[in-house]
Amino acid sequence: MQLWSKEVEREFFNEYLMSIPPEDLFYKLDDGRYCAYYPKDYAGTKKTLQARNSRIGTFTETWCNSLFRPIVEKHRLHAVRGAICEKIGLADTSPADLAVCTTNDTIQEPGNIKLIIEIKMSVVWNWEFKNKSIKEIGDYSTHIGNPGLLRSDSMLKAIGKSINIRVSDIESAKIPIIVLGNTPITDAYQHKVDFLKTSGVIQGFWSINPNPLNNKNTILKTTKEGFKQITNIGQLEQMTIELLEQNNMFFSGMKNLTELGKIIELASREPNYEQKANSFLNQIRNDSD
Repeated sequence: MQLWSKEVEREFFNEYLMSIPPEDLFYKLDDGRYCAYYPKDYAGTKKTLQARNSRIGTFTETWCNSLFRPIVEKHRLHAVRGAICEKIGLADTSPADLAVCTTNDTIQEPGNIKLIIEIKMSVVWNWEFKNKSIKEIGDYSTHIGNPGLLRSDSMLKAIGKSINIRVSDIESAKIPIIVLGNTPITDAYQHKVDFLKTSGVIQGFWSINPNPLNNKNTILKTTKEGFKQITNIGQLEQMTIELLEQNNMFFSGMKNLTELGKIIELASREPNYEQKANSFLNQIRNDSD
């Protein structure tokens, strides 16, 4: 299994072109050409193409499941598409795109979920459909439209869903969350993704496309690694296993300094670091109940 590439996108188009018309996958330009995106120099009529969204969503979730399955199976875990866990906000109307779990069931208990993966991927390159075949005609710098993590609405949806999981129940506190894309992020989101990582809300925005701009420079990682571009399967496996093996705990709160000082003082009386941490977290939670 390889990371995201032009070959994977070619596979997506060829798979669906066997059963649906090109109008559901490509924009039809005024000159009769079929393109995945409008080229930047195109000045003709433009329409919104919605028909492709659900199909690329299904394809990328299935493809990511196949990517992660062999990694997690080495550790006797399962990659589950569409995992549901009402207690932590993963309803049947908004399940996890992909979850790493101790069982292979769709309906999960919080304690069985070891990692939640939100997938925000789309067609990256521009493609032309002609004579029943497709040809790449440029990277995303040459076309109109922002794919993947370059879209603000994709970023905001991922952030919103992650926060909903965090605030739904305390049992989500041990579960790492990553957002998986196939593009870099915009400069405007560099500080935001680092803050989300250091605050513990999201453990990282990862791009699994090593070459999204046809050998041109892109953001490889942010200062605090809230975003990282992964270059090979080995790196993806290492980063995934590190997340699964960490015994981290998310916590949050807003208290005045006197209250916070009392909590710290009481927690500091415990005999070791782990008990100090548990005392601190229990007091924070009990005060929030």
